[in-house]
Amino acid sequence: MTEIYVVADVDHAPPATGPVTARSRKPLWRQMAGQALRQRRNARCQTLDQVAGRAGVSPQYLSEIERGLKDPSSEILAAVSGALGASLLDLTADVARSLSSSRTPHAQVTSVTMSCALAA
Repeated sequence: MTEIYVVADVDHAPPATGPVTARSRKPLWRQMAGQALRQRRNARCQTLDQVAGRAGVSPQYLSEIERGLKDPSSEILAAVSGALGASLLDLTADVARSLSSSRTPHAQVTSVTMSCALAA
């Protein structure tokens, strides 16, 4: 069983008006996924070269993924996650947790237990 976090807007607050700044922009999924991959790699004390070699990608490409500069396919994300001893579902759950913790007070997080994998 895998626990997935579902984020739902409760109040349906209107979008903020005014200029969009780096601080007011919502993070992109690819940026959050890259951060999650880097955190997993650092927690395992592994280098870009080691993980990239096992995942079948170049260290440069993996670095760009981790920095949120590339939008990799689900196959690449699965390969990198696998090289870190995790699944694509684990990565998705990491990103969901990160996004839910960075949400405004207008959001409610619900924990859902699933016994099936998400289709990529």
